[in-house]
Amino acid sequence: QVQLLESGGGLVQAGGSLRLSCAASGRTFSSYAMGWFRQAPGKEREFVAGINLSGGTTYYGDSVKGRFTISRDNAKNTVYLQMNSLKPEDTAVYYCNAFISRTRDYWGQGTQVTVSS
Repeated sequence: QVQLLESGGGLVQAGGSLRLSCAASGRTFSSYAMGWFRQAPGKEREFVAGINLSGGTTYYGDSVKGRFTISRDNAKNTVYLQMNSLKPEDTAVYYCNAFISRTRDYWGQGTQVTVSS
């Protein structure tokens, strides 16, 4: 079992920055990959970024490449999402995901990010 708690969301103007955090507890943090997803009203959940166990490999959705950076601190059991150059279309609920296997993963409760134009 893994428990995830996101924080850091809020309201920001276009062009601004936010850093999301996701604190994990339960299973050994360094034993699973982590990811961030988002869901805007009326849209499907979208992959934002992913990071492997050690943090040495990262992946990004096309819409955030070059603007967002995912990182993890295994000593703090935390994954981060640094979001720069935010756009109104980045407005969504952002969810943290712990990927254990193709048949087992866990989700946080989500944190709202709102970007005003």
